[in-house]
Parts: sequence; structure tokens; C-alpha cells
Amino acid sequence: MPIHELPNNPTFANQVQLLENVTYAAADGEPLKMDLLVPWTTTMMPDHHEKRPLIVFVQGSSWTRPDMGRQIPQLVSFARDGYIVATVRHRSAADGHPFPAFLEDVKTAIRYLRVNARQYDIDPQRVAVWGTSSGANAALLVGLTPDDPRYRTDDFLNESDRVNAVVSCFAPTDVKDTFEYTAKAPGSDLLQYCLFGTNKDKWDDKKKAMSPLYQVKADKEYPPFLLLHGDNDKKVPYDEMESMYTALQKQGVDVDAYRVKNADHERDFWSPQVYSTIHDFLDKIEKPDK
Repeated sequence: MPIHELPNNPTFANQVQLLENVTYAAADGEPLKMDLLVPWTTTMMPDHHEKRPLIVFVQGSSWTRPDMGRQIPQLVSFARDGYIVATVRHRSAADGHPFPAFLEDVKTAIRYLRVNARQYDIDPQRVAVWGTSSGANAALLVGLTPDDPRYRTDDFLNESDRVNAVVSCFAPTDVKDTFEYTAKAPGSDLLQYCLFGTNKDKWDDKKKAMSPLYQVKADKEYPPFLLLHGDNDKKVPYDEMESMYTALQKQGVDVDAYRVKNADHERDFWSPQVYSTIHDFLDKIEKPDK
């Protein structure tokens, strides 16, 4: 039998590289990091620049430090399909960084990526944000508070943190309701002190400010939203997604919502159908000519 022959791959098609621990800013004396999934051409063919849409992904972590190894492998398919994917880490509430530190950091990361769009082959006009759980809470807030001075740091002031699309998976949209739902969970009280401070008289106001449900305003322009939530979620009640969907619809926002039947928080929520739904939604907005 003769030796078989295969063609080479001079354009590095479908080859994806993970750029780890990229520092996008510093806050309170600590570096803020992200990981990027980019095509090989970004680093191996520096003179080849093809602008690609960007997904800013925020992993759920109860607003602390996420397990980065769980979700990054699932995002490779998006990178192979032509997206740049940035997985952003933010300051941890458990380390003394209360709300709105996590939101400030995600917005700063978006501005950093716009400043460095050419280096990473990003099209700064096509930026989506996607989050899970607490990361989805951040993603929704990013979409609902574009360029809001309350959450703007001094980093990259000439850039915008506005996004073109928002994907939310099992997000706390009414933070007060979420903590009531999980009141008996170990560490629930401690996490609230970390997020909202020691003066409990101020908690309700801070929880409302951190709740996407209460940030939907009349006569504002918002990007399209995709909401997904399992109806057997033990950590964030499913009806919070329904309330968010209704609030956005009432303001005429372009929003789609999916109930994932019998799904709990994370775990059995994920499936090829869920990823396909997200992929199709992003393609419709970020790749309209596809």
C-alpha cells in the first residue's frame, strides 16, 4: 500500500491559540487579567490582519474568582468560526472589592480590547458580551449601562464600553430575590457583606443598582439580548429570566429568551443545542453576511 498524502495548511485555517494571562489593567494594586482565543495568524502572520468580531466572555464565580478551565474549551468552536474570544477575570468581592468593582473591570476590559484591536485582529465595531451566572449579571449590566460614568475608570478613556449584543445564561437579574432564594446556602450572608458592605441599611439600594431588571429604562437604545435559563435552577430562580424578558419587551428591545427544560444551574444546562442557539444569535448580529 502506498504512502498516503495530505495537503498542508499554509493559511493556518481553523488553528486556534490561547493567549494566557494578558494584563488589561491594574486596580487596587493588583493586575487584571484575561485569556484570549485567537487564530494562529494573529501571532504567526503579524502582517496579515483580518478584522474579526469579538466575544467578551465573563465566567460565573459568585462575583469572586472563576474556574477558567471549565468554559474556555467550550469556546474554541467560536474561535474556529472566526471570532476572537476574550475571557475576562475581574476583582473578587471576597478579596475586599465590593460592587461595582466587577462591573468596572469588565467595562475596562472592553475598552482595552478596543484600544488594542489591531494587535488582536478585532473589529471594534462588532463586540458582544456573554456571561454565565454572576458573569451574566455583569454582561447584562454592561449592555444596559453603556459608557455610564458611574462605572468608568480612568483607563482608556477615549474608548467606549458599548456592545452590540448581550448573551445571558442563568443570570441573577433581581439580586435581592436571588439572595432570598439562596438564603440558607453556606456563605450567603458573608458574600452579601463582601458585595454590599457592613451597613445593612444600604444593602437594598446597592442590590437594586446591581440588578439588571431595574436598569431597563424608557427611551434608551439597547443592543439585542439573548436570555437562557434552566427551569430547575437551584441557585437563581428561573422566573427572574421571565421578568427580565418582560421588562425588555415592554421597552421595545430586541430580545429572545429560552427556557432550558429541567436544567439546573450550570451542570446539565449546557448542550449542543444551547451552544448552537447562542452561536446563531451572535452570527445574526456580528456576521450578518454569513
